[in-house]
Amino acid sequence: MSQSAAPKAFPVSWDQFHRDARALAWRLASSGPFEAIVCITRGGLVPAAIVSRELGTRVIETVCVASYHDYTSQGELRVLKGIAPNVASLGGPGGKGVLVVDDLVDTGKTAKVVREMLPNAHFATVYAKPLGRPLVDTFVTEVSQDTWIYFPWDLGLAFQAPIAEGQAG
Repeated sequence: MSQSAAPKAFPVSWDQFHRDARALAWRLASSGPFEAIVCITRGGLVPAAIVSRELGTRVIETVCVASYHDYTSQGELRVLKGIAPNVASLGGPGGKGVLVVDDLVDTGKTAKVVREMLPNAHFATVYAKPLGRPLVDTFVTEVSQDTWIYFPWDLGLAFQAPIAEGQAG
């Protein structure tokens, strides 16, 4: 009887996330300048704020894509709010002067939907998993596909069991 392994937990503190988002901005500095940032909500809001500060980009737009899921699997994607045409056209056709920011690219489904809207934009995420990695141009840290990232806005202070206690023997 085979059981699938539990996802690896990767809790990220506010300090660590801020450092990682600033590292993303350092990597992006030579790829710009960008006329606007489009952040994929909700996860892209925090890194977009940090990157916009570091790069001096003032125009920030959102694209709202929802995946209806049970926190273990991703369901159908729906675009709840598209990108304003005046932002999407910055820098030329397909959003060439636009930077798209998200916290994580996982399977790449959301990134694919947004890339269809802005095929020439520069896509950046703080974290990337192998399935989604080909869809982003710049990222900071790659994690395995079976890693579940716990972002600081999803966490409260609580006891964490030692890693060894979570491994099946």
